Amino acid sequence: MLHLEKILKNERLLHALTGLGAKEFAALVPDFEKQLVKVTKDRYTQDPKRERKPGGGRKGFLKTPAEKLFFILFYYKCYPTYDIAGFVFGANRSSCCKRQFFLSGILETALGKKLVLPKRQIRSVKEFFNAFPEAKEIFIDGTERPIQRPKNKEKQKANYSGKKKRHTRMNLIISTRKKRIGFLSKTIPGKEHDFTILKAQAPPNHMPPQVKKHMDLGFKGFDAQYPGHVVSMPQRKPRTCDLTDTQKGRNKKKSGVRVLVEHAIGGIKRLRIVSDVFRNKKKNFDDQVMLISSGLWNYHLAVS
Repeated sequence: MLHLEKILKNERLLHALTGLGAKEFAALVPDFEKQLVKVTKDRYTQDPKRERKPGGGRKGFLKTPAEKLFFILFYYKCYPTYDIAGFVFGANRSSCCKRQFFLSGILETALGKKLVLPKRQIRSVKEFFNAFPEAKEIFIDGTERPIQRPKNKEKQKANYSGKKKRHTRMNLIISTRKKRIGFLSKTIPGKEHDFTILKAQAPPNHMPPQVKKHMDLGFKGFDAQYPGHVVSMPQRKPRTCDLTDTQKGRNKKKSGVRVLVEHAIGGIKRLRIVSDVFRNKKKNFDDQVMLISSGLWNYHLAVS
């Protein structure tokens, strides 16, 4: 096992290995530990045939809650293979795999206790303001993550992104000016269109018209379908002529503001598990990974 005490004293190294600073890490440990104790206790009480007392049996390679939190944050930030993780932590690849999936659930609940997880669906104006309290403007954009090429032909076709020229999974992000992720759509195949996802999972009918919406040309047609909404969108170049200097300047100004959502997405993708080619095959794990990564980014913004 790595010397966690020494790593915690080295702010730069801790940030490189986990994506969090020492203050952020220390503030997350208590909530992580509470959930860990709760889940462990439930294991004993829910199995009436269990004879072994709590604490009995072979000891794991992760001893303390802080070590377990470091392990799962290290996995998300560096995204090693289980063989490499086993080498670093002195365990076999099977144990690393089991610990990773178990601790991901613990981390998700702990971030939920911190109230930093984004909303997954907006079905009313009230839910919108729960996600974006006192919001005067929001920033909307889609983001894609590369995955390994599926062997199944139907899955290949569904996940192939013509925009990225590779197989991807996709999410829609809605953020604030302060780059906080307020809404994260469900993870879907990369061939889907940004505007289609927005209408299905965060319908503009449930958004206040007076709240300004910054979006790119992937949402072209929004004005026609939802008149009355305040929208900031660049002007598309006509086929037959070029944009005027005034129009180009206006587009540049809008892009300079809309780039804030790209910064928010970049904050999520500090974690290599959502920027590298995704290797895990467990069903719905790609969605859980994106939710946790978004929560870690919101947590970083809240604490730092």
